[in-house]
Amino acid sequence: SPRGGVLVVAGDDHGVVSSSMPHQSEQAFMAWSMPVLNPANLQDYLDFGLYGWALSRFSGAWVGFKAISETVESAASIDVDPHRMSFVTPRDFTPPPGGLHYRWPDLPSLALEERMAAKLNAVQAFARANPIDRMVIDAPAARLGLLTTGKAHLDVMEVLDRLGLSHAELAGRGVRVLKVGLSWPLEAAGLRRFAAGLEEVLVIEEKRPVIEDQLKALLYGQAGAPRIIGKGVLPATGELRPSRIASAVVDRLGAAFPDLRDRLTRRARESFPSCQKGHAIPPDVKRVPYFCSGCPHNTSTRVPEGAKAFAGIGCHFMANWMDRQTEGLIQMGGEGVNWIGQAPFSTRKHVFQNLGDGTYYHSGLMALRQAVAAKVNITYKILFNDAVAMTGGQPHDGPLTVSGITRQVHAEGVKRIAVVSDEPDKYPLGTDFAPGVTVHPRADLDAVQRDLSGVEGVTVLVYDQACAAEKRRKRKRGLIPDPPRRVLINEAVCEGCGDCSVKSNCLSVVPVETELGRKRQIDQHSCNKDYSCLDGFCPSFVTVHGGALRKPGAVSVDDSLFAGLPRPDLPALDEPFEILVTGVGGTGVVTVGALLCMAAHLEGKGASVLDFMGFAQKGGAVLSHVRIGRTPQALNQVRIDVGQAELLLACDMVVAASPDALATLRQGHSRVVANTAEIPTAASLHNPDADLHPDQLKQALSAAAETEFVDATRLATALMGDTIAANLFLLGYAWQKGLVPVGLEALERAVELNGVAVAANKRTLAWGRLAAHDAAAVERAAGVGKAVPLTLPEIIARRTADLESYQDAAYAASYRDMVRRVEAAEARLSPQRELTEAVARNLFKLMAYKDEYEVARLYTDGAFADHLKRTFEGDVRVTLHLAPPLLGDKKRRFGPWMLTAMRGLKRLKGLRGTPFDPFGWTAERRMERRLIAEYRRHLETVLAKLSRHTLPVAVEIATVPVSIRGYGAIKDRSVEGAERRWAVLLPRLDEPPMAMAAE
Repeated sequence: SPRGGVLVVAGDDHGVVSSSMPHQSEQAFMAWSMPVLNPANLQDYLDFGLYGWALSRFSGAWVGFKAISETVESAASIDVDPHRMSFVTPRDFTPPPGGLHYRWPDLPSLALEERMAAKLNAVQAFARANPIDRMVIDAPAARLGLLTTGKAHLDVMEVLDRLGLSHAELAGRGVRVLKVGLSWPLEAAGLRRFAAGLEEVLVIEEKRPVIEDQLKALLYGQAGAPRIIGKGVLPATGELRPSRIASAVVDRLGAAFPDLRDRLTRRARESFPSCQKGHAIPPDVKRVPYFCSGCPHNTSTRVPEGAKAFAGIGCHFMANWMDRQTEGLIQMGGEGVNWIGQAPFSTRKHVFQNLGDGTYYHSGLMALRQAVAAKVNITYKILFNDAVAMTGGQPHDGPLTVSGITRQVHAEGVKRIAVVSDEPDKYPLGTDFAPGVTVHPRADLDAVQRDLSGVEGVTVLVYDQACAAEKRRKRKRGLIPDPPRRVLINEAVCEGCGDCSVKSNCLSVVPVETELGRKRQIDQHSCNKDYSCLDGFCPSFVTVHGGALRKPGAVSVDDSLFAGLPRPDLPALDEPFEILVTGVGGTGVVTVGALLCMAAHLEGKGASVLDFMGFAQKGGAVLSHVRIGRTPQALNQVRIDVGQAELLLACDMVVAASPDALATLRQGHSRVVANTAEIPTAASLHNPDADLHPDQLKQALSAAAETEFVDATRLATALMGDTIAANLFLLGYAWQKGLVPVGLEALERAVELNGVAVAANKRTLAWGRLAAHDAAAVERAAGVGKAVPLTLPEIIARRTADLESYQDAAYAASYRDMVRRVEAAEARLSPQRELTEAVARNLFKLMAYKDEYEVARLYTDGAFADHLKRTFEGDVRVTLHLAPPLLGDKKRRFGPWMLTAMRGLKRLKGLRGTPFDPFGWTAERRMERRLIAEYRRHLETVLAKLSRHTLPVAVEIATVPVSIRGYGAIKDRSVEGAERRWAVLLPRLDEPPMAMAAE
């Protein structure tokens, strides 16, 4: 671009730059350029890129750049001078005969060694002629030198700035600072000039002492050579940050200039606070990355009970933390090789090895070939999802098909091959498979794996199902059809057992809190239509055909509502302003950081953003480090250091309360604006009682800094009709509070330049501003007041009415009478009504068991029809997925006619519990009636022994039915657990008071 143009550069975690070689067969040493290049100095990045290319062209050596998160996950805006770099040809170097490049028919010999040595000489000559090391601070009579490189250089400059040491003061005192550009091999002449006259050199570099060791070798034995200090005072493990470097810098500067010691020590104590001890939160509350909704690995990575699988490279690696008997990590192309070494010494006879299709094509076939040669018992599960999903859905490097894989592995000597697919019918007879290949639906996965595990030698299972994220992209682009079928859960019928989540492992099956406890619902916006949740044994599932999702509209208000909003005083930028944004991958968190940086750029300020995402696109944690300075030169490193954040914008409290986020906060310095929405974590998939412990999260944030809590998701969704609006709503709130150092016009212009839902996003910012100024006005406009818990009389009244609808007035009266007896007994002991409420909720739960009559009523009482209308529009047709006991335990599909049949069935509720009840003779119905009687007996025991000492145990006994959930075998297991719990609790009623107090 012309001088003064703008370039925005960002990368991903695979961004390694290397030069092209004149001959692909070249064998050469690699010249390592600057270990880390930071987008805060992107002009350097461009310079070094051009330099590396020119160096490679001249010397024939490969030139590499070290890629770390702070380089390739960060971005900044810069002014580009395309004429800044020019290179000259060294005149003090003569290439050897035949040149520097590999020449056929050279064979391994001394000639190659001589040529490689000549390449390094060429590198040195080029570096002398075109110096890339930069003297940042020079002093003619210097005593102390700071030698830095890459990211560590930026950290050191941040340390010097925070210590109040200007370049002029350091030069006047005799301190030199050299930023090394070519870190291996060092350019010797320039390094000797830098070290001349110095008494000491402090080398500050990440990880191993690459520069330090070279410098020692370079200066060893020379008269007047300085002391060289590096890893003796700085860690070689972990990463360097300004707070981790400061003590070494203060120590060496204090030793060289004693009059500075007290001043620097005091400034360091003020500028580099120690990490605050975080408020304890439960260890199970964490946001871990997970498979996408509908991901084929949700099913493909399952193994039979008692089996073991090894992980490999790819998204399926996440099975490691999913309780799937999967473990390990091995390099790409080494999948299964570890088992070759373990097998002779293991009592286990067989393992499974997950292997992604992209890895298989790249190098995994070689590992499979080695396993065949070693004659080990292993089943390779080749996960064919038709895309390199982990890095963005790229196509494979070459042609790859399921049938081609079967033929290839058959040729390698694999003993047995099976194909499992979510669409087995797409493989008709005559498909060009290898001999003996069998094709199975994914429902047969467990049986197929058990069969393969019994075969001696190497077997292969090709699991064929397209990547869910890639299917979603293609559907949006119209490249593949979008199935006109969605799953809906009738929450009234749902028992909240979570079997659907266990079966599907899908993040789109989310918990929802209701008046009757936690249930499940489908997040229609994230659902990728995998339909595996239908495998859950539950009659609450319905598939909806045709129509479309109803799009809730935004609240319509006059612009005058926002016209009178005052403009806050924006933060001064005497020092860089640092904002940490935390949230969940896929919800627009990174966009917030991008908008802030663009707004700062539009105002001529300096800005950088560092996004830590990892597997965050899979629902994991996102942390965006945003730093804004008065000018680009005011910024050094891109990561927010310990205790330095002015603002934590907590779009998700779980990530905000993580140690990494809390470490950036400091009481009296930092502010927190937190969204109180409870976004479920992956723990809810397998634990129906998983709790985010929001009160503890709030305590952790409040203990770390002054915190404001905003129900941003609830308000933004009601106002704008979309949960994605929550983050910008929160940003608008923080801006109005004067916590964002960019102007409103620049922020709105950044929204316009982003080009996505511009009007809606600008309105969302305005709603957030209004919420900060007049929360009541926003609540009124949203029309969603804060939920008020039911009082005990309301609970009893509602449950009594529900039971009358369930059966009859006498049935309801028996419930009410028991609850009143408990209330009267408790009133004599305590003003609280904890026991009464527990009985009111749990006796109802047992008495209103969901038999065929009740399920029919809950489908036809009008509530489900209303739910259907609120969720969908257009002409829709429903299919119910039921397992009627008279037809066996297998779920079957029933069309809309079943709703008509249910209207008739619900009228027969009078048969419930009578000898004429056709369903009442089943084991499940007998068990449910037995539980009611058993619970009543337990309550009679409790009432007979109720005292102030036994009251806490009585509450526990009354609450046990909370854990009784589900249908069929799932309910049977929960009942067994409840009865075991009662067997433990009931004897405690007879324990003496002292024993209870001690416990």
